[in-house]
Amino acid sequence: MAAKNLVIVESPAKAKTLEKYLGRDYQVKASVGHVVDLPKSKLGVDLKKDFAPDFQVIQAKKKIVEELKKAAKGKENIYLASDPDREGEAIAWHIADQVAKNHRRVHRVLINEITKKAVQDAIANPQELNRNKFDAQIARRVLDRLVGYQISPLLWKKVRRGLSAGRVQSVTVRLVCEREREIRAFESIEYWSLTALLEGRLPPSFKARLAQWQGQKVDNKKFRLENETHVQDIVKALDGASWVIGEVEKKERRRYPTPPFVTSKLQQEAARKLGFQPRRTMQLAQQLYEGIELGDEGAVGLITYMRTDSTRISADALTSVRQHIQAQYGKDYVPGKPNSYRSKKGAQDAHEAIRPTSLEYTPQRVRRYLRRDMFQLYSLIWDRFVASQMVPAVYDQTSFEIPVREAVFRATGQQIKFDGFMKVYIEGRDERAPQANGEDEEEDAQDTDGVLPDLHKGDTLNLLSMDPRQHFTQPPPRYTQASLIKELDEKGIGRPSTYAAIISNILDREYVTQNEGRSLAPTDLGFLVTDLLVESFPDILNVEFTAGMEDELDKIEEGKEKWTKAMKRFYTPFSRDLKKAEKEMRDVKRQEVPTDIGCEKCGAKMVIKWGRNGEFLACPQYPECKNTKNFKRSESGEIEIVAEEEVNETCEQCGRPMLLRWGKFGRFLGCSGYPECKNIQPLEKPADLGIKCPECKKGDLKERKSRWGKVFYGCDKYPECKFASWDKPIPTPCPDCDSPILVEKITKRNGRTHRCYKKECGYSVQVAEPEQSSEKPAAQSSTSAG
Repeated sequence: MAAKNLVIVESPAKAKTLEKYLGRDYQVKASVGHVVDLPKSKLGVDLKKDFAPDFQVIQAKKKIVEELKKAAKGKENIYLASDPDREGEAIAWHIADQVAKNHRRVHRVLINEITKKAVQDAIANPQELNRNKFDAQIARRVLDRLVGYQISPLLWKKVRRGLSAGRVQSVTVRLVCEREREIRAFESIEYWSLTALLEGRLPPSFKARLAQWQGQKVDNKKFRLENETHVQDIVKALDGASWVIGEVEKKERRRYPTPPFVTSKLQQEAARKLGFQPRRTMQLAQQLYEGIELGDEGAVGLITYMRTDSTRISADALTSVRQHIQAQYGKDYVPGKPNSYRSKKGAQDAHEAIRPTSLEYTPQRVRRYLRRDMFQLYSLIWDRFVASQMVPAVYDQTSFEIPVREAVFRATGQQIKFDGFMKVYIEGRDERAPQANGEDEEEDAQDTDGVLPDLHKGDTLNLLSMDPRQHFTQPPPRYTQASLIKELDEKGIGRPSTYAAIISNILDREYVTQNEGRSLAPTDLGFLVTDLLVESFPDILNVEFTAGMEDELDKIEEGKEKWTKAMKRFYTPFSRDLKKAEKEMRDVKRQEVPTDIGCEKCGAKMVIKWGRNGEFLACPQYPECKNTKNFKRSESGEIEIVAEEEVNETCEQCGRPMLLRWGKFGRFLGCSGYPECKNIQPLEKPADLGIKCPECKKGDLKERKSRWGKVFYGCDKYPECKFASWDKPIPTPCPDCDSPILVEKITKRNGRTHRCYKKECGYSVQVAEPEQSSEKPAAQSSTSAG
């Protein structure tokens, strides 16, 4: 019997899960993401008609749209069950427009968790399409198109082709650049600490740190121990002194659990604890939400919707987790009433926090069905949720104040009395930032570790040793992906659902690099583009302005603002800045800065030019003379020639040392045997994909670049293993031939597909486009600026 109703979702995986729950009366089809978009070849926004967007059916989706139209014919009801956020709302409206324009019974279905009960309840209680939420998403899309497609061609013209700018992307790069300048400008100051090792009538021995000297607090602000002489003078002044405890303070402290995950916090914690990049975290979370095959149970959605900024938890889930805690850990770990958490200002409270859909599916129960990385993320979500509804940890904090002549030493210790939520989960920490005085918090933290003996006021102490130590004030740390997301979230820049794409984009565009320690630093290109944009578009690059635009979008969704009016307020000053920039922005392509450095090949005075990877020296007699040189600037701005230098690598082709060289596209590694050996390698270490080579089974797959700069993927056991692919490997086994990986192929004709890496297999499946970033690629030509 033919199905009476049609349900349309975004992804095939979600469609498969819903079909199992809804039965034969419902046909479930997938749109595979957006079905329409603004054209890539032009601006696609009519500036003279209230910013009307020219949405067109995506070439690769025309076949899908026709299939959906065919499926919709004769159906009693059409349910649009795309994701329950602004992006999903826009997809629902566009599907309704393309597929069900003349159908009377079109419903919107919001599914926060893909369980049988939640899905059936959503279908039984459908809603109407939300015009305000749709308008808010259209406003974001148009706003980002105006910025991206009108500034990017300007950068192509003034700097180099292929660059992009974006409303949130460019502000993010600016944050990284400003932090780097802060680090470079930081002047480290010497200071000393003095720690006494003491023992009393009861063990253990303990450390006390000099806190006051001659009535002044040693805080490294108004007063610091400046040098070794200063410290040794204090040590001498205390020689032979009696050490007696002055004051003893004991306090009971409580440490409270952290809220369940929202999107930004999940990305931060997965980066800290698991080392996952935000994009990987969101891809894994999407799969856990849409459904995992659990043997005979079929596909089950294991977590709630993963794009949320609300900490709200349903009453059913609270009851379930409290029962689980009591059964697993005992009644002492269950609070008298459920813990509640306040969501941040402006949070969209329509969704719950990210949590397991059912406490029946413990991480250990589902482990055999999950890949290792998916299991790690699910365990993280599980532990955070369970801990969020447990009682606080309780500990005793004790401090001794010890006056010694003109000095006061202080010791602090703590001891856990009841572990509470810490039995399950403790939130990770970013690299500690220095305090306002530049002192590292780590040193203060060390003084609070451990347990102090049970001593009292007036107890005599024995001095075992004095430990003077030299320190230097520290600059703020570079951002990591986790701390950068935290900064964006706290400043209200962009939406957490776009952070993964934003960070991937600024790395891919080479505005920012990530070192082996995971810290982010701007490239010369990042600095240059940021400076040009700050000069020409001060509002667009302003943190407060960008955050304010997010508030405008929230008002549109709440029905308090018309999206076209918001666009007019933005575009009037922006268009003026754009016209001015076209005339006045520096033309870096043509910029040649003369120097007094002579070319050793032809005698001409060399000039500073801009290349793919920053500044370099070039002979002005090019193309007759092609001499180039690497250089760096001293702190005073003077040019210092950087000679070719050996690096700790040998040429894999001839065994000779590799040299650091400089070419048209910046620095690279070249064989010292040139011209006999022409082997060259990129300077950057290839990115590890975390995937074993499917051919040799021993090596790891790495992201590499060809000599022409094109990205490909190869085995790190080369030349023993020759595996290489232009398409990005995906750590998902082929369901047809069981080969260990698929590859992601993107074409204009077929869109995004996952295929078996073995061509003879032929397996291929179309997959949903990743969530659209608020930043779009640069226009295809200068005419794209409209």
